[in-house]
Amino acid sequence: MAGKLNRRQFLIRSGVAGASALSLPALLAACGGDDGGSGGGGNSLFFENWPEYIDEETVALFAAASGVDFKYTDAYNDNNEYFAKVQPLLAKGKKIEPDIIAPTFWMAGRFVQLGWAQKLPVDKIPNMANLRDDLKGQPWDKAQEYNLPWQTGIAGIAYNMKATGRELKSVEDLFDPAFKGKIGMLTEMRDTMGLVLLGLGKNISQITTFDEAAAGFEKMEKAKNDGQIRAFTGNDYLDDLSAGNFAACVAWSGDVLQLAKDNPDVKFFIPEEGGTSWFDTMIWVKGSENGDAVAKWMDYVYDPVNAARITASVQYMSPVKGVQDELVKLGGEAAALAEDTLLFPDDATLARLQSWGALAEEEEAKFDEAFAAITGA
Repeated sequence: MAGKLNRRQFLIRSGVAGASALSLPALLAACGGDDGGSGGGGNSLFFENWPEYIDEETVALFAAASGVDFKYTDAYNDNNEYFAKVQPLLAKGKKIEPDIIAPTFWMAGRFVQLGWAQKLPVDKIPNMANLRDDLKGQPWDKAQEYNLPWQTGIAGIAYNMKATGRELKSVEDLFDPAFKGKIGMLTEMRDTMGLVLLGLGKNISQITTFDEAAAGFEKMEKAKNDGQIRAFTGNDYLDDLSAGNFAACVAWSGDVLQLAKDNPDVKFFIPEEGGTSWFDTMIWVKGSENGDAVAKWMDYVYDPVNAARITASVQYMSPVKGVQDELVKLGGEAAALAEDTLLFPDDATLARLQSWGALAEEEEAKFDEAFAAITGA
């Protein structure tokens, strides 16, 4: 669910990344070239992440500063798709190429529970002390041994003021007949159904069975059959939102913040009933032997200076304490981000956000099957 919008224009305008100054050979060297594999030594590293989820400068600077043979790719496109790709190998005790991946928290929990993640070399990651307190001690990693969050974000609602003709405030606005055929929903089940269930007054963090969520699926199915929903999409919702083909849609905060810079008609809000919070998190995949390089990377990106550079690029909530102050020091547009409540929410905003709890495998299957029946996936 990470953002996939091209953010290079922002980097160049703000002057915080200087990506245009990096030569192509330098970038390829930083990314380990095209030869594939993480290598057998402890000083090589392969991190496979979501698209457009880092600035180029950080990749190059880390490789130069650490001496690590660093390969960074953006082939992690979808949680379930990636799981299906690596399951045949990991289930047989075989290694996959990446040392680190950054699944969304619920999928990371599945990796941990299946024994496909190994304990982080936490004694070699002193900057891990900068992890935000609210992200510590997930139910599937209470001792904070297996995961270190990459970025966090909010799923809420985006709308195009020209298409709606009015401000929106509620989840129920997605079901307003006035917008029939102009509503977009995400193919990420937890964010889309999370908002629908919040609109029905449910506490999604307490939902453990499909029966407890059935009313939300019934509401969604009716909306689909009535023609209320134009499409279920991934990140391509941004084009339809900007053009007004979607009057409103379920959306991710960082993407819309970027889009709104170029299209002031586009707005993002956390519904009055609440929004969903999520995070993508780094895990060290079982079978990797590059623990020293893993530690160097995680320690590097948890330095607030480096984390702030990443935040200025991707515009999601950083999991690292101290980033807000570092953005101020950068000045310009980066400093303006330090005042954005979607990047640095206050306590009142945080209180309106909910996250899904863990679902048992059999219940997860029921959710996925019901959602696929609605979306046509």
